[in-house]
Amino acid sequence: MLTVLFDGIAYGMLLFILSCGLAVTLGLMNFVNLAHGAFAMAGGYVTAVSMNRAGMPFLLCLPLAFLAAAALGVVLERTLYVRLYGKSHLDQVLFSIGLVFMAMSTVDYLFGAQQQLVELPAFLTGQIQLLGARLGIYRLFLITVCAVIALLLQLVLVRTRFGSQLRASVDDARVARGLGMNVDRIFALTFAAGSGLAGLGGALGIQLLSVDPTFPVKYMIYFLIVVTVGGTTSMTGPFLAALLIGVADIAGKYYLPELGAFMIYSVMVVVLILKPKGLFGQAGAR
Repeated sequence: MLTVLFDGIAYGMLLFILSCGLAVTLGLMNFVNLAHGAFAMAGGYVTAVSMNRAGMPFLLCLPLAFLAAAALGVVLERTLYVRLYGKSHLDQVLFSIGLVFMAMSTVDYLFGAQQQLVELPAFLTGQIQLLGARLGIYRLFLITVCAVIALLLQLVLVRTRFGSQLRASVDDARVARGLGMNVDRIFALTFAAGSGLAGLGGALGIQLLSVDPTFPVKYMIYFLIVVTVGGTTSMTGPFLAALLIGVADIAGKYYLPELGAFMIYSVMVVVLILKPKGLFGQAGAR
């Protein structure tokens, strides 16, 4: 039981890092970016290529994956996404879905359809004994890193000048500009950070998730469930939702394997029946 709970928490933490960028862009910027998984895929491929072809160590690949996905996010946000901010959600969905299939085709052409495999460093392999259960060191590493990132992200959004400027820009961009805030730069940095976190999640989870050209479509529903169940008012909702979904998914596959992913959809339905706006509600429109 403890092993299942531990694996579920590790999976949930990883889902949060992968999904928090979508929570920010959807909740704070009111932009529906269904291509969010493509940035996570980019981080996974940067890690695989850096380790397998350039011989870089795994830990060094993590910040590289973040920076690569963030840079890609800045370029796309300044050239493409910025043109869709004032459009309807339907336009945003269709546009981002198009980007997903373009990314999948590009990756398939460059690297093939096979799953990207890497060999973790020796200190992240193996297991430890705790209360009679065997816990994976790699999953313990995931929990620790993701917990630190979640705490830092919440602090940045709530207790820093940038977080205050972001909320002000979302509430009324015209007034924010009148007060001297560079709203375009704030949104670009926010989008880059969300994309970078997705890329970092793809790098962290490369051993746990199957990183291949179908990744953005395969895990899109998980990202949306986390954001929908958790709400987008703060990072607390998606964080708790990711843990809930992670534990439910792992427990369901372990105890009721014949039901497959039925458990996470059951959790989503129950939560949304009880709290239609998610665990912590939703932010207002931009």
